Amino acid sequence: MSAPQWAVVIEHSALGAWMRGAEFAYPIVNVLHLLGLTLLIGPMLLLDLRLVGFAKHFPLLEVSAALTRLSVLGLAILLPTGVLLFTADAGPLIQNPVLLTKLALIALALLNAVAFRVMWQGRLARWDQEPPILGRAQAVLSMGAWLIAGGLGRWIAYS
Repeated sequence: MSAPQWAVVIEHSALGAWMRGAEFAYPIVNVLHLLGLTLLIGPMLLLDLRLVGFAKHFPLLEVSAALTRLSVLGLAILLPTGVLLFTADAGPLIQNPVLLTKLALIALALLNAVAFRVMWQGRLARWDQEPPILGRAQAVLSMGAWLIAGGLGRWIAYS
């Protein structure tokens, strides 16, 4: 099966060629992608653990504000670096079921995060007195989706 034409065009673009050909482009972008992954997943896991009931002595509103900013920074690094990495090998990558699963999990995790903010942002101050089961389930879903997506990202090199 051949890659979609748009993926072939991206791979053969000047940007794709630069990512493959410049001596340090791919390694530097890959390290930045890992930095973004760390900044996204580390704070997100800590916040999700707090949401499910760990470390209740830390005020949830303050924890959420600080850790969400770091996670957003991580996502802001991950998205463009992920696109750059994709351009280097877009044809084969778009056909890789590991990448497609990773992208689906990222979409799920992002939708979950937006839904969480819409549904629960106004209740964070009362979270520990009235812990919503659905909100805690969303935190567990977040942990699973982001961890698996991150793991699949590393697995792409071996698939």
